[in-house]
Amino acid sequence: MRIWFNKTYSTISSVFRALHLDFPVDEISLICTHTHGNAAAFLAADEYYLEPSDLSGLDYLEWCVNFCRQRNIQLFWPGKEAALISQHHDLFLAIGTQVLSVADYETLTLLHNKADFYSHLNPAIAKTMDFIAVNNADEFDLAVTSLSKKHEQLCVKPAVSVFGLGFRILDTQRDSISQLLGGIEYQIPLQELRLGMNNTPEFDTLLVMEHLGGHEWSVDCAGRHGELLCAVQRKKPLLAGYGQTIDNNADIQAMVTRLTAHYRLNGLFNIQFKEGSKGVRLLEINPRPSGGFGMACLSGVNLAKIAIQSIQGDIIQPPHIQYGLKVTEVNTPVIL
Repeated sequence: MRIWFNKTYSTISSVFRALHLDFPVDEISLICTHTHGNAAAFLAADEYYLEPSDLSGLDYLEWCVNFCRQRNIQLFWPGKEAALISQHHDLFLAIGTQVLSVADYETLTLLHNKADFYSHLNPAIAKTMDFIAVNNADEFDLAVTSLSKKHEQLCVKPAVSVFGLGFRILDTQRDSISQLLGGIEYQIPLQELRLGMNNTPEFDTLLVMEHLGGHEWSVDCAGRHGELLCAVQRKKPLLAGYGQTIDNNADIQAMVTRLTAHYRLNGLFNIQFKEGSKGVRLLEINPRPSGGFGMACLSGVNLAKIAIQSIQGDIIQPPHIQYGLKVTEVNTPVIL
């Protein structure tokens, strides 16, 4: 099977390595494209090619169809323009290419915007943190006043963001120079943030939220159109640098199962949770493999293999997960 991964995050290398562990080269070939000639994922691929950097939307979709035809791609696993491509499986099926989409267009669009995602989610499926979406300074002031009455500490994050970019805890005690000299990360002085809003009357949606101060779980999953085939929980320590633990939290497992069924999630995806004063809350669903995917596979489960087997229609037996393992990653220098 010739499998193509178009431009995506460098963490896809972990998926490539996992697939190479259980499938011989003559059984699957991993093809990778990227707009940058030194993309790290090229090192783990069987074939790699440059893709045009100036295409998007329907023009990029057309290029993808042509690439599949020219390179005899049998399975297309999209990263870039994944939502758009999910609407056009028929174009690829017409040339003999199957497309692996994590969800349908509506769901992928919903997951992209956390304000919409949180607002539409039924708490019977999974509970999120208390939040208010704001777009200007007045709304921000009202949100802070309202949420401060119920929660000891607040935080903010853009509604559209990846990798935690833009997340900050609101600091009501220190100014930015104190934070800088103290090496304090992921915090921002409330008054300085508010002052900056005076120059920006309207801004993209920002979430003002209760801060969840407990443990965080990153759950790497394999599914088949709403059926959860396997979920590996990685519990993160409160202090970074102490490894992660392969965990088996029953409440998290139940939420992951319900979320997978509700959104008919498929292939490889990641769901994140964090604990607050009132219990574990859902942070986000990432419709792609996570940065810690390789650590999850150390649990004795090859999630990438399960995803391929599910595409092939194989019967998937419940895998044996080694709970309690302490895992981490060690950086390895390479020449690009």
